[in-house]
Amino acid sequence: RRGLEALVSASGKIEPKLSVDISASTMGRVARLSFNEGDRVEAGQFLLEIDPETLRAAVDRGEAGLQASRSTQRQAEVSVTSAQVNLQLAKDSLERQENLWELRLISREAYDLAATDVTLRQTELEAREVEVATQAQRIRQEEANLDSARYELTKVTITAPITGVVTRRNIEEGETVVIGTMNNQGTVLATVADLSVIEAEVEVDETDIPSVSVGQTAEVTIDALPDRVFAGVVTEIGNSPIQVTGGGGVGSQATTFKVVVTLNDEI
Repeated sequence: RRGLEALVSASGKIEPKLSVDISASTMGRVARLSFNEGDRVEAGQFLLEIDPETLRAAVDRGEAGLQASRSTQRQAEVSVTSAQVNLQLAKDSLERQENLWELRLISREAYDLAATDVTLRQTELEAREVEVATQAQRIRQEEANLDSARYELTKVTITAPITGVVTRRNIEEGETVVIGTMNNQGTVLATVADLSVIEAEVEVDETDIPSVSVGQTAEVTIDALPDRVFAGVVTEIGNSPIQVTGGGGVGSQATTFKVVVTLNDEI
């Protein structure tokens, strides 16, 4: 009698559980660069800056435009006050003209002119109030444009999204970065990976996959470290098969499933 143990063997690749590609949200020349490949960075740490001069000029224009709009609004408010005074004077004049007209001391023409002047002053006041309201809307538009320009300016500073190690750097100081579009992939500036949790993604044959379940223990060997065996736990099992074309001619395929093994120890 002896114990029997069923082993499932599969090959794959070692990857960090969390890896983030860093791309730029605005196009421009890299003005400052403060990290190298292999450096350990903390979340929020400064990595690089894209030349901000163009976007800073846009912010300055927005601030100047907002100040001009506010000055115009103050002028419109003064015009409203002046129109209110003129309307009150016209009403007082009309009241005097009405008293004189009742006594028949003035002509009908003079009374009609006073009444018409009140109407004109009322129309002028309404026009000035509309100008104030329109200018208030323009100020809100200028504020929104300024907020947008300030937000665009913040995009020139790129910080580390997570705490980890820079596993790849694809940019040098002085180079120009390109943002992604529908038909053009943007420049991947760097990749930051959290190496505290390492996973092995392996492809298990369909005949062996029924023997694999989440939570099973596993042993992982790495070609780069042939003298060490790493313990791990199965954390994911793919539901959809991976179709791999074999070398046996047309229609020859091997069906495998992706299995993720999370290593218990750091590499």
